[in-house]
Amino acid sequence: MLRGTFTALVTPFKDDEIDEPAFERLIEKQIAAGINGIVPVGTTGESPTLSCGERHHVIELAVETARGRCQVIAGTGSNSTRDAIAHTKEAETIGADGALLVAPYYNKPSQEGLFRHFAAIAEATSLQLVLYNIPGRCGVDIAADTVVRLAEKYPKIVAIKEASGSVDRVSELVRRAPDGFSVLSGDDSLTLPFLSVGAVGVVSVVSNLFPKEIAQFVRLFLEGKAEEARRIHARFYPLFKDLFCEPNPVPAKTALAWRGAMTSDVRLPLCEMTAANAARLRATLESLERETG
Repeated sequence: MLRGTFTALVTPFKDDEIDEPAFERLIEKQIAAGINGIVPVGTTGESPTLSCGERHHVIELAVETARGRCQVIAGTGSNSTRDAIAHTKEAETIGADGALLVAPYYNKPSQEGLFRHFAAIAEATSLQLVLYNIPGRCGVDIAADTVVRLAEKYPKIVAIKEASGSVDRVSELVRRAPDGFSVLSGDDSLTLPFLSVGAVGVVSVVSNLFPKEIAQFVRLFLEGKAEEARRIHARFYPLFKDLFCEPNPVPAKTALAWRGAMTSDVRLPLCEMTAANAARLRATLESLERETG
């Protein structure tokens, strides 16, 4: 069962190439902070603008750097079932512990099409699989009926990253999914309410910057210390919102660059933050860092 905090890693660039030392340093900081897992090559990792070779290399770097000290859940989804199968098999060969499968985007399949897409991937791999429901980006919603049908037929489909923004959806999935199936929050700002109705973790963007605090937040809630977790949520809530004042991962990489961890470079069609939003983010970070010491 997947539980805890999984960091949706950014992919550092330098001169439009993958900055391997920066990526390795980022992973080491995650592990030292007690993160349960890392997720390379997801939305936050700018997967749409990575070549197939770069995707392979980033996953390979993540597995080699982690060395079994945390789980590696590789982003292998695609709107092409053939490509998703190929990416997932490749991640398995590299040594990833699991795969994150975003809903097929742009082509807007039916629920039956979604079921067959994920079923085909499950039948082609032995990895544990995490569905990724983010209708705001994909234009399609993986309905609860489809999730339950998949989880019941394919035990290797072990979790869903739920980014629909719906507490009702989480409640329904927790009630109906098989024992051992995990619901993970896909939005930092909704982790607390999702946990309150039965989710057991988060795939977090904010933990790129504050891995210790986000891991502690989730761990406290799962240990029954809801009020302590709520206080951490309240302290970080402004950052939960401001890291998404522009398209992810632009604000996160900007903030990491201010720390000297990497450049803020993103690939087109993403671009740098506006001056106004950058000032807003900097003020929020400075306030938070004063509070956390």
